[in-house]
Amino acid sequence: MRIALLAHVRQPIAQPFMGGMESHSWYLADGLMARGHDVVLFAAGDSDPRFTIDPVVDEHYERTFPWAEHRGSAPLIAHLDDGYAAACDRIAEGSFDVVHNNSLHRFAIEPRRTAVVPTVTSLHVPPYDALHWFVKASATPGHHLTVTSERQMAAWWPDGAPPRASVLHNGIDPAAWPFVATGDGSAVWCGRITPNKGTHLAAAAARMAGVPLTLFGQIEDPDYWLAQVEPLLGGDIRYGGHLHGAALAAEMGRASVFLFTPCWDEPFGLVAIEAMACGLPIAALDMGAAREVIGEAGHFAPANDAIALAKAIGAAMAIPRHVPRDRVDRLFTRDRWLDACEALYHQVQPVPA
Repeated sequence: MRIALLAHVRQPIAQPFMGGMESHSWYLADGLMARGHDVVLFAAGDSDPRFTIDPVVDEHYERTFPWAEHRGSAPLIAHLDDGYAAACDRIAEGSFDVVHNNSLHRFAIEPRRTAVVPTVTSLHVPPYDALHWFVKASATPGHHLTVTSERQMAAWWPDGAPPRASVLHNGIDPAAWPFVATGDGSAVWCGRITPNKGTHLAAAAARMAGVPLTLFGQIEDPDYWLAQVEPLLGGDIRYGGHLHGAALAAEMGRASVFLFTPCWDEPFGLVAIEAMACGLPIAALDMGAAREVIGEAGHFAPANDAIALAKAIGAAMAIPRHVPRDRVDRLFTRDRWLDACEALYHQVQPVPA
């Protein structure tokens, strides 16, 4: 199939990934290409050149319009609207069989556009006002909507989902996250370092539990880092930087537990299954889809409760390491995810006359 992948453009679709949305789009493009599809990635122009890139904007917008300063501003909205309008027009004229839309932009889901090119839209965030109405108005035969968890299905459609909506769990390549049979007694945390990811709670809980902790990820919110995270560093609590996949997998694999600390309605938690693939049980805050994704591979603490999370660390460490790996192999592999994507692409195709 000839497939247009329409991505979010706040960050480049390139390693090291800022977060799950960038990782999702990169691995989707990579996986579909490996299966023989003709893939064009509509993304920021400074994305990974290994892909065929059709730029929505010349460079990722965080560089030009930092989110912390321009969120909701007229210049940023105009910049994105211009880029996505032109990209959607090029898709309409590009002889594509299907669009997989991960952009979170309203233009791609307009019925006049999905009537031209069949579209699968994956929603990676909880519902928010700027998109919610457009999603509800977008149900057409050539448009299928996915969310990443049952939790998000209920959040987007509390009164019941439309027939053309389904849960599409994320998946990873287990080979990229090698299983390690034993850990060194330490904990690890990874993600965007920003308040809704709860980095400070992981550091506080590890210190209370007396467990060494290394933090990995991009410092997205410098003020938060300086005020709430950096003061907790020192001794056995350290920052390990922002690493590419293979280096991060090696660091994860040597630890004994992963701390998962969402402070928002977490739609999925891709980093949790990456850690689970390495054999790490999870000590998690029970927010969003955490329990749905982690299941028997973790122990849970109430939201925002570092004291309870410290207790969950020891309980999680007692879980045999094959349990989290087996859960990933059973539910969250890349092949399972790509199979589901391909099935949806065929499902939205028009019925031959």
